[in-house]
Amino acid sequence: MTTADSPTRLDPASLAKLSRLEIVARLVVEGFISGLHKSPHKGFSVEFAEHRQYVVGDNIRDIDWKLFGKSDRFFIKQYEEETNLRAYLLVDASGSMSYEPHAKPPRPTKFRYASCVAAALSYLMLQQRDAVGLVTFDSRVRRYIPPRAKPSHLRGIFDELDATRPGSDTNLSEIFHDLAERFHKRGLIIVLSDLFDDPDKIAGALQHFRHKKHEVIAFHIFDEDEMTFPFTQLTQFEDLEPPDSRLLLEPRRIRDQYLSEVNAFIERLRRTCWQHRIDYVPMRTSEPFDSALATYLARRLEMR
Repeated sequence: MTTADSPTRLDPASLAKLSRLEIVARLVVEGFISGLHKSPHKGFSVEFAEHRQYVVGDNIRDIDWKLFGKSDRFFIKQYEEETNLRAYLLVDASGSMSYEPHAKPPRPTKFRYASCVAAALSYLMLQQRDAVGLVTFDSRVRRYIPPRAKPSHLRGIFDELDATRPGSDTNLSEIFHDLAERFHKRGLIIVLSDLFDDPDKIAGALQHFRHKKHEVIAFHIFDEDEMTFPFTQLTQFEDLEPPDSRLLLEPRRIRDQYLSEVNAFIERLRRTCWQHRIDYVPMRTSEPFDSALATYLARRLEMR
């Protein structure tokens, strides 16, 4: 699906001008994603519904032995499929996500881009009565909003994303390990981050989610400058995360080595995700997020 196919036409310049996530999410979902996505998790898990009396041929593993001890009769636990998805949106609010390029036309920051993707997914999932929650984090969890399926829940998610300002350094692996232990019910983990951390540590943390039987989608968000390193003049580079350091460099001398290391980093993450059956979705802030998201969701449906 191309940008031209989208009646919303949320190109990066338009996105940079829109201030309210509610408007962005509604435009995207009502514009052209609505009806495209169906929950892939129907029958994902089961919940206990009621008892019925045992009959010959039933699996004895389903007998409620506690009830047998009270009644001296055999009863089978009946289950019903849990039809709603439980999703957790993990939005990186560390300092590196605040990178703001001096580009024309303007591009959103990585955090703004991630917030818009999160807002659209929240709107979409609540439209189909799925439960969605939000975690914002840097070197610690800054806010956790547990998953809910009520339409009114959307306002709290939007308000939190609107109010969050990236700032501190990051510790992705420790945060993810902590969250993997917190989320007791299986669900869908959606990571929105530039994933700036040690690749081996990230791999271990994402694997922890999979070990806990969660499904994982990693939206890897880049700015175009990080992918192409377009700088040509003597440039001062500033670390957006503590320690607050600056380096004055001649970009042309380090460009080839920089791009080589960035590409190796991306390939390592891609391979890790493939090995652990994690959806790896690269996203550039120079690309309209609505069409990028729709393309991914369409492909996801085709693979189900």
